[in-house]
Amino acid sequence: MESLIKTWKTSRRIYLDYFEKYDLEQLNKVPAGFNNNLIWNIGHIIVAQQSLIYRLSNLPMHVSAELFDTYKPGSKPTGNISQAEVNELKKLLISLVEQTDADLSSGVFQTFTERQTATGFLLNTLEDSLHFNNYHEGLHLGYMMSISKFV
Repeated sequence: MESLIKTWKTSRRIYLDYFEKYDLEQLNKVPAGFNNNLIWNIGHIIVAQQSLIYRLSNLPMHVSAELFDTYKPGSKPTGNISQAEVNELKKLLISLVEQTDADLSSGVFQTFTERQTATGFLLNTLEDSLHFNNYHEGLHLGYMMSISKFV
């Protein structure tokens, strides 16, 4: 489990770098040929993690319903987001890792609801979901690397 969390924290630090390298206009730009932008990918991995770890463990998520709906699977950007929203995502990017790590250590997770992902992964356990979360975040980092070439 320690290795999973270490990988996840490293991934989130890489995501955090996008806030330093790109301004608000660049974060919001949807390049030709793409259906989302840098900031949508960041919001998406935040809410997806909450769903994969907390919702499947029958626990409340630590994001608002509005934020979840904005970035849930199948959504796409509907307009530019403000600097205040960017700041919120930046904060959540790190604070939710810390919250999840603390919850794992304290034994908050007691149940888990199996789920098959849209990509065909069968998540039988919380550990499966943590592995899949890291895989999912890696996919979106790849999308962001492509998008960043055009912003």
